[in-house]
Amino acid sequence: MQVYKFGGTSVQAPEQIRQVARILIAALEKTKLIVVVSAMSKVTDQLIRMGELAQKGDERFKAELDVLHKRHEAAAHDLLTGAKKEEYLTFLQEKISNLGDILTGIFLTRELTLRMNDKVCSFGELVNSRLIASFLQQDVPETVFLDSREIIATDSTYGAARVDFKETDAQLAAARSKNPSRLYIMGGFIASDKEDITTTLGRGGSDYSAAIMAASCNAEELQIWTDVDGVMTADPRKVRRAFTLEQITYEEAMEMSHFGAKVIHPPTIQPVLLKNIPIRIRNTFNTNYEGTVVSETRDDKQAVKGISSISDVALINVQGTGLIGVTGIAGRLFGCLAQKGVNIILITQASSEHSITFAVRPNSIQLAQKALQDEFDLELKAGLIDPPQVEEGLSVVAVIGSKMKSTTGITMRLFHALGSNGINVYAIAQGSSELNISTVISAKDESKAISALHQSFFSSDIKAINLFVAGVGLIGGTLLEQIKRQKDELIERHQLEFRLIGVSNSRKMLIDPESISLDGYKERLDAEGETADPAAFVAKMAEMNLPNSVYLDNTANTALVPFYKDILKKSVHIVTPNKVANAGKLEDYNEYRQLSKKHGVHFMYETNVGAGLPVISTLRDLLRSGDKILKIEAVLSGSLSFIFNSFESGKSFSEIVGQAQKLGYTEPDPRVDLSGMDVARKALILAREMGSEIELSDIEVENILPQSCIDATTVDDFMAALKAQDGHFEKLCADAAADGKVLRMIASVEANKAVVGLQAVDQDNPFHSLSGSDNLILFNTERYKERPMVICGPGAGAEVTAAGVFAELISIGKYIS
Repeated sequence: MQVYKFGGTSVQAPEQIRQVARILIAALEKTKLIVVVSAMSKVTDQLIRMGELAQKGDERFKAELDVLHKRHEAAAHDLLTGAKKEEYLTFLQEKISNLGDILTGIFLTRELTLRMNDKVCSFGELVNSRLIASFLQQDVPETVFLDSREIIATDSTYGAARVDFKETDAQLAAARSKNPSRLYIMGGFIASDKEDITTTLGRGGSDYSAAIMAASCNAEELQIWTDVDGVMTADPRKVRRAFTLEQITYEEAMEMSHFGAKVIHPPTIQPVLLKNIPIRIRNTFNTNYEGTVVSETRDDKQAVKGISSISDVALINVQGTGLIGVTGIAGRLFGCLAQKGVNIILITQASSEHSITFAVRPNSIQLAQKALQDEFDLELKAGLIDPPQVEEGLSVVAVIGSKMKSTTGITMRLFHALGSNGINVYAIAQGSSELNISTVISAKDESKAISALHQSFFSSDIKAINLFVAGVGLIGGTLLEQIKRQKDELIERHQLEFRLIGVSNSRKMLIDPESISLDGYKERLDAEGETADPAAFVAKMAEMNLPNSVYLDNTANTALVPFYKDILKKSVHIVTPNKVANAGKLEDYNEYRQLSKKHGVHFMYETNVGAGLPVISTLRDLLRSGDKILKIEAVLSGSLSFIFNSFESGKSFSEIVGQAQKLGYTEPDPRVDLSGMDVARKALILAREMGSEIELSDIEVENILPQSCIDATTVDDFMAALKAQDGHFEKLCADAAADGKVLRMIASVEANKAVVGLQAVDQDNPFHSLSGSDNLILFNTERYKERPMVICGPGAGAEVTAAGVFAELISIGKYIS
């Protein structure tokens, strides 16, 4: 014998009921069945609403009753034929008439007792179980309908009656003896007391009814059929990668159901646990999947089995010197709360005994405060206990697993996952069994926390990083192409998956929480994107509050930098080749770093200097290892390097600049490079990394451009003015060549001093032999005093810059959970 239970979504309409019948007929080939069915989906809510309307004197309950009647009547016409249909319709009319009389009585008296409410709520299961039994009797004539009120015996605690298991066992045995069959159909949720008055087992009572039947008949297995494949590792609405568990223990199931796992209700487990009857959770609409088995067998492959949560809770903290070392304080505190009917979700107490904190639902706050005020009135007046502190807008997030106790590092991973995503923990509760570790966090971070924890415990082999990309031109577009090409290798070698969630260019922006494919993202941005708005882009990113989010600023745009502080405050990493932020005000430069440290995120900008070359990281390593930087000399502009490396007597300076512009080496306006300001910004960044507290205005910069070029209003006008000055630059080149020298734009950085200027260098100078767009950086330090450390390589170009940004993204993946 097995017991099957079908929930409301499994029996909500004729199509679903036919599917249930197919499942049962197939199962009858192997076993006998007791089948417990719920009311049609949403019917119990509708019945409760009808009772409330009647109590308020609102005649709309009549229209609701008519809708209920027609729904079941239509189902009967669809499913039943001949005498079965007439028999059921007569039964339905009788029950609807009875329900109408009860609701009319409530309407007239304006009184809705728990006892009367149980009577009203019983109709859903009663009429639906009879309908399903009638339908099955057409194909399986031996099908027996059992009225649950004649089987399950309870006390008279209306609304949540307590079961008399001994009497229930006797009544089920008698019913089966009277009507032997392979298939019994009954409604869940409903029962009756010793006076034969209808009672209910509380919400979720249909599962409980099925568990009672399984225990009563010593079933081989209890199967709960619902609309999901089984117990999942997390709520799939909050975690995209949540998956179904094959096996969990009774204890794990109870913990997960307490924390909101809707596929199984807490009372369901107790009756079958006592008799070691396995529960199998299955999907009515995916019968090929075997579902989740709940039993006493422990699956040791995974320490953590699930991430669950309770939304919308409040913390109440009671503290004071009057709590320390006083026997019975905890008993008084929780006793007075129990007397007021306050349900406590979570408890934690400091080892100093100075405070006790507990979580309740917001609707219990006032009751709790009143209970505490009454119980501790004397202590409060004497100042021995402080007035209770209340913190609202919170959620409880728990990691659950029976093997956590014997697995080291669980708590560390939990806090690392939360901390690295900027999620603050208000309280923690952990029992000695370590079956459950609960944390109280801000409600706005609930989904983010669940996703982060799920990735840490279930997807640690593949870490997902959510990208919000501003700028998909040369650098941004090249970066996304590199990520696309390396997708398989990223997973195989680095266990990383980059998900493009948001993308923006100067015209349009697009955000999709389900991710944007790297194939055709530009076309989708053009077709679906809304008008670009940096503030709205950042606001939507913050509102989504996804774990492991990275904001990529691939522009040279000053308009994006003002949002950096807010982005860091939202615990979002920033990776950028944009030099504007770090070359801005010193106080802003320092604040970016403070915010990064405070909120546990990275602000990465290796490509600010030297494109993909490891300039900043090398400088930091030297300083961390205790070396002292004496001086840095460098050619820091790939564009200027290319220009002056290509410039020799007989060549047009303006043509070389135009060529560098077309190759993407220069900024959109080449004057930024030629004015020396781009080099000055890089020199400033290096100086600040060395510890110099200087501003951009403190750097001495030689502007090599004639005034006519500086005054040009557009880039085209500038290029025309530059062409007119070709003779000026030809003379500079010729003069240097006459002395056996070449021209190089060189930055020199020392303590609190930086100089940028055009120099003529001879063959003995390291900068003389530069070619292409190469940068060359010389670190003169205490350790490298005789021969400086040299970094040399391409310092411009979309490929190398994008590769540098790509490398920083991968490095972030090493730090996240």
